[in-house]
Amino acid sequence: MTKVVAVVGSLNMDFVVTVPRLPAPGETVLGRDFQMIPGGKGANQACAAGKLGAGSVLTRMAGRVGYDLFADHLKASLAAAGVDVSAVHATKSQPTGVALIWVEESGQNAIVVASGANHAFHASEVEALRPVFRGAALALFQLETPLKTVEAALAVAREEGARTMLDPAPARPLPRELLERVDLLTPNESEACLLLGRAAGRLTSEEAPEVAAALLAMGPGAVILKLGELGCYFADAERSLASPGFAVEARDTTAAGDTFNGALAVALAEGMALERALEFANAAAALSVTRLGAQASIPTRAEVNAFLAARA
Repeated sequence: MTKVVAVVGSLNMDFVVTVPRLPAPGETVLGRDFQMIPGGKGANQACAAGKLGAGSVLTRMAGRVGYDLFADHLKASLAAAGVDVSAVHATKSQPTGVALIWVEESGQNAIVVASGANHAFHASEVEALRPVFRGAALALFQLETPLKTVEAALAVAREEGARTMLDPAPARPLPRELLERVDLLTPNESEACLLLGRAAGRLTSEEAPEVAAALLAMGPGAVILKLGELGCYFADAERSLASPGFAVEARDTTAAGDTFNGALAVALAEGMALERALEFANAAAALSVTRLGAQASIPTRAEVNAFLAARA
């Protein structure tokens, strides 16, 4: 029986420019290599699940776009990855969301998002999403749509029996009532720090257990800290596990976290053991940072399998 992963979230068209360094306030920096690439955290995660779960997992996407050419490109990109986009609807009130992305030669980036139609995805529409969640092993969420919509959709997903995964990005404080509806919370370092009210910064492997424990106390069922090249750290009430990352030459970190979440959802839906699922997600994310762009950087299942086999 085919497993199902549901994704509720944003769809954006990304405008990506490579720059020698990120500009300071008021500064103009000459860039190069402009690309227009399908993105949005929700769509990225759906695309990752669609590509990596091809043949074993059906991915469904729910979100909002405008009535414009960007909408057509975004839906076509997801459909090409095998994603069911029947719950991606157009709204006349807003254009399709866009993201303006500057990427340094080192791979670091800065992103400005104009939410557009994503912001017109209202909580009142969530009840109609029950068919999207029905039969889903996992349901994925992010924070590029209104918080009330996310909160309502988390509740419906759990009512339909799906295990919920929240990527708390863009980073913002979250109420305990929302976090208690989350089975897997997957922040990166800066998002974890913001949730805990501490100064943002890189976390060491030694700091991960303390941070994960503090996040667990806020309500989610489990926490997976995404630590970049260090890999990730899992913790719930019963156990903890560090999963090391992979050393690669990074070109662009855009969508690495989204690739991780989509890959992890596929692995868990397929029934992989947790240790193997985390390794699989780390490998997919590592491959993604070696390429430019969001959905364009997401590897295929064959590429991830070959990557892992070469390092076995």
